[in-house]
Amino acid sequence: MKFNPTAIDGAFIIDLAPARDARGSFARIFCEEAFAAAGAPLRPVQVNLSKNPIAGTLRGLHFQSEPHGEAKLVQCVRGRIFDAAVDLRPGSPTYLATVGVELSPDAERLFHIPAGCAHGYLTLEPESDVLYQVSAAYAPAAASGVRWNDPAFGIQWPVVPVSIADRDANYPDYVPVAR
Repeated sequence: MKFNPTAIDGAFIIDLAPARDARGSFARIFCEEAFAAAGAPLRPVQVNLSKNPIAGTLRGLHFQSEPHGEAKLVQCVRGRIFDAAVDLRPGSPTYLATVGVELSPDAERLFHIPAGCAHGYLTLEPESDVLYQVSAAYAPAAASGVRWNDPAFGIQWPVVPVSIADRDANYPDYVPVAR
């Protein structure tokens, strides 16, 4: 695995290094020691699979408030997505920075998003499935979000969403915290 730093402190685009032979390939997608050594500590306590039959489905921007903040390791296991994160940690040197990355099984890459960041993705193909490992269990009272197209973030979504939950469409704009 190669950990590529991003514009968000503690967020990495991780390129896999599959071993290939006549049988196919084998790649490690998670190793707690390797993640810690790269500065991306993650101890998954929950693994989620999101199936999205429609291209243009947008999910996010979601986060959980502390003490239930969750780091995520996101992988597209079928189809293709544009994955985005926003640093909402007021004490972070990259506060309000954004990162967007295209993920697909063929790209052989993952996206590590640290706790305290909002996360969302947009499917670019029908039948896009997203697997993500999460460092905290879902806590409904701590679940929140911000508007996916808040101009303060300037995320360059590659297409306009055609399917978005009312909850996600109606999240408020983010109110920056004085630092």
